[in-house]
Amino acid sequence: MFIGEYQHNIDDKNRLAMPVKFRAELKSGAVVTPGLDNCLFLFTKSNWQKLAEKLASQPLGRADARGFSRIMLAGAMDVKLDSLGRILLPDYLKKYAGLNKKIVVAGLYSRLEIWDEGTWHKYKKQMENQAENLAEKMGEMGV
Repeated sequence: MFIGEYQHNIDDKNRLAMPVKFRAELKSGAVVTPGLDNCLFLFTKSNWQKLAEKLASQPLGRADARGFSRIMLAGAMDVKLDSLGRILLPDYLKKYAGLNKKIVVAGLYSRLEIWDEGTWHKYKKQMENQAENLAEKMGEMGV
C-alpha cells in the first residue's frame, strides 16, 4: 500500500530515489507510464498487470479506448531499483510530465504518482479549494 507525500530530486542522470518505505514493494520491479493531470504513474508489476489486462480488453472499435490504451501501454517503461533505491526515468516521460529537478512522489494506495514539485503544489491547492464539493460527489458514489 502506497500512501504519503515525499519530496525528492532527479539527478543529472535522470535517476529518482524512491521513498525508503516503498522500496520493498518495488524491489521486484515496477512500471512507470504517462499518468493523468501532468504526472507519471508508477505501478508494482502485479498492479500494472491488472490494469494492462483491463486496457487490452477494451473494444478496438472505440477510438477513446484505443487512444487511452496507446498512451498508457505504449508509453510504459519497465524500471528496476538500483542498489541505492533509484529508478531511471526516460527523457520522454520526464518531458511528458514536465519534470524538473524537484519532484513530489505521492502514494495513492495502488500506485505512486511522480509530479514536478511546482505542478503538484498548484494542483493540490486547487483540489483543496474544491474539497467540500469533491466530498459531496464522493458521497454520491458511496464513499
